Amino acid sequence: MTEHTKTDGLPDMNVQTPAVAPDRAVLRNAKVSEVKIACNACPVLCQISEGRSGACDRYANQAGILVRVDPVVFLQKGLTQAASEPVNFVSAASSLKAGHASAQRSPLLDQNVFVTGVGASTTYPDYKPAPFIVASKVSGVDLVTVVTEGIFSYCSLKVKIDTDRYLGPEQAHVRVKGEVIGHVTTAEYGSQMLSLGGVHHLTGGSKKEGRVTMEAMLALGNKGSVELSIDGGAQLVVQAGQAPIVNGVTERRMRVGCGSATIGIFALQFSGLADEVVVVDDHITGVLTEHQAGKCLDMRASGIVMRGRRSTPGRYFQVANPGTGWGGTDLADPLAIIEGWDEKVAWPGLRLLMTSTTGEHASWYVLDDQLRPVEAVIPAKVQEVVDRIGENCEPSLTSVMFLAGAGGSLRAGVTENPVLLTQAIKKSLVNVTCGGAPAYVWPGGGITVMVDVMRMPDNSFGTVPTPAIVAPIEFSMKLSDYQRLGGHMDYVRTLEQSVGQGAWHHDGAPQAVKWIGPVEASPWPLGQPPMLG
Repeated sequence: MTEHTKTDGLPDMNVQTPAVAPDRAVLRNAKVSEVKIACNACPVLCQISEGRSGACDRYANQAGILVRVDPVVFLQKGLTQAASEPVNFVSAASSLKAGHASAQRSPLLDQNVFVTGVGASTTYPDYKPAPFIVASKVSGVDLVTVVTEGIFSYCSLKVKIDTDRYLGPEQAHVRVKGEVIGHVTTAEYGSQMLSLGGVHHLTGGSKKEGRVTMEAMLALGNKGSVELSIDGGAQLVVQAGQAPIVNGVTERRMRVGCGSATIGIFALQFSGLADEVVVVDDHITGVLTEHQAGKCLDMRASGIVMRGRRSTPGRYFQVANPGTGWGGTDLADPLAIIEGWDEKVAWPGLRLLMTSTTGEHASWYVLDDQLRPVEAVIPAKVQEVVDRIGENCEPSLTSVMFLAGAGGSLRAGVTENPVLLTQAIKKSLVNVTCGGAPAYVWPGGGITVMVDVMRMPDNSFGTVPTPAIVAPIEFSMKLSDYQRLGGHMDYVRTLEQSVGQGAWHHDGAPQAVKWIGPVEASPWPLGQPPMLG
């Protein structure tokens, strides 16, 4: 062991860093012949020939040494993703020592550098500390970030699809290439939710089901597109950050609200322009003159007789079957939901607007002498309100959230007593990030994290053919708290050592670091509450 004196970014105490890895830190690879290496970075235990990579394409045999193929991703403030570039660990260290201009890309003691788990390597078989345990100093506070890639069998994607179109019944199977990889869950106010992946699809079915599930999750997590089919429902193409394609049609808008909410929002603007407004919606269709908003505006009753099940005044359920037509129904003709008109209440010349919750469908009718609606051109003032409904509809997008249980042996890479890490997270002593992106930690037992893949660096996810997803995870905390929870203090390294040498179990082969700026909309992972609070 060699003792390092304190520099900025190191704790006040002397931190002992192994000059040579301790006994338990035996090399991750073992030669099984003159030309092959046994890789133990995951349970598959590939035997890799020289010049070839393993089944995961993440590790390779380079001149008899096991190397990580992908670069480790470092975040740096003020560096745009467009300016991202890979830098060899060794050349980066040499440049820094020589004081070359290129060293400005990798400042040693800059508090605006963060080591992510992307490309960092795993702790499998989990008896050893995480690959990077990096000391830093922010606003005078000594911090440490424990960095690793987790192998997640217990993980899924929650996919939010902004659309009024009917995608399929709840609990219906979602398929890729004919294999079931998930199911439809609930609709959430203009968005349909899917749950994809999970341990039962990854490990509980056939080998093909597990492989297809893993491949689909990898593509979606890395912001690629995937074609899905829903039993009894739609054909979809989904991609994080892009509009969904439903049955070959690209969605444009998500609803401003349900039919009842749309009535309430725009009631005052419709008053005086129309005698009756019906907002067609698969879930809650709104009728203006019956609605409380219409009553508060002293609107005259229209005598309209609606189909469906009347809930509260002006709110109707089940006016039609779900589909891809008006307001998420199967309607091509909105008049199909009107049974008729009360002759004692309605009158010839009554002006009726029927529209959808997105304003994409709208028709204008005037009752004739027999109280039959006759379609006419929508008046300009009425069209302005319909256009405003559309203006208030946000763009239709697909959102992909990665959800995983960071439990089991992954925590042993942080501390020899894993439950202390869980407890520290629950006490808000530890900030959890995934690729530097903020992760929501679910309440209850364990470390169940959820993160928006759009806030993570590109290509953050990998796989191992067990099958399982490989994802980055980082735990940042005050150094004093890390010591109290039994952290691997002997493996705390400076940023300079991390840049110059790579992971602590690095075997001397060239590695690369890729510098990128923080992903748009993601806060800086260090210096955020609770660490400095």
